[in-house]
Amino acid sequence: MNDGLLNIGVIGLGVMGQRMLARLATHPRLRATTVWDAQATAIATTLQAYPQLRAADSAEALIATPGLHSLYIATPPAPHMALSELAFDAGLAVFCEKPLTVDFGAARACIARIEAQGQRAAVNFALASSKGLALLQSQFGAGAERPLGDLQSIDLELAFAAWPRPWQAAAGAWLGERIEGGFSREVLSHFIFALQRVLGPAQVQSSQVEYPNDGVSAEIGLQAELQAAGVPLRIHGKVGGEQADLNRMRWQAAAGQTQLQEWFSQIEVRDAAGQLLPQELSNGDLRLHGQRDQLDQWVALIEGRPHGLPGYAEALAVQETIEALLQGRG
Repeated sequence: MNDGLLNIGVIGLGVMGQRMLARLATHPRLRATTVWDAQATAIATTLQAYPQLRAADSAEALIATPGLHSLYIATPPAPHMALSELAFDAGLAVFCEKPLTVDFGAARACIARIEAQGQRAAVNFALASSKGLALLQSQFGAGAERPLGDLQSIDLELAFAAWPRPWQAAAGAWLGERIEGGFSREVLSHFIFALQRVLGPAQVQSSQVEYPNDGVSAEIGLQAELQAAGVPLRIHGKVGGEQADLNRMRWQAAAGQTQLQEWFSQIEVRDAAGQLLPQELSNGDLRLHGQRDQLDQWVALIEGRPHGLPGYAEALAVQETIEALLQGRG
């Protein structure tokens, strides 16, 4: 392809769809052109905010729109595989939200097609483009020089004042229900992705899940231990209380510690004496840098060039770990 504009169709105009539209508006090459949502009010609101967009009559009609280069899927998980398959039929690259699927068999069939046909597809794990993940790979990944020594343990803390969070209200009821939603699938999955990208497959050693008594709502607590490459990861997740939302991951090594907070946008690396070590980028720059890099990698995906975005197989491996955690064990 040349260096011209790449047209994006967006299906799903809830929280994630709106966020992506705002980000696409800042990119020099990616341009949202066509949108669709099952809710007519969501379409109307979006067209008011972005009058240059065109609304398709259906998801199928959007995918068939001439001139598109890629499809962004921001719907609840259930239709992800069917929409992906239609997009591949139309020759489009696909960038999909997670969780990847509710049907593991359909996901495996889709992955087989991707691999057999060379289809272009990736999943939105935002940490894939972060400097924090690159740092962890340089410290503890395959072939790393281990500047902090051998990795000994990992601790992950997740806390939410409420779930869903107030700003997620437009996402729909599914996000707060245990069939498709919950903080483990929506938030914990990002950190399981980072763990498995750096260390490889994780195995659940124990997991205790706390649910409300209504039989419908998603989990409100998770205490678990996993192992990856022989390294234990302890997870402490909860909903409720006075504490503001928190995500904090500590990677403890023999000669120091790396701590990452707020979606890897705050990083502290300390040596064995506890002294803070300088970093390449200031913490204030990290999140913006990662967001820009992700869109540039989306361009590479569309153009068939190498990129670091997670593929469907990697996303399914993350989801398999999450579902194993939610089953409870030990």
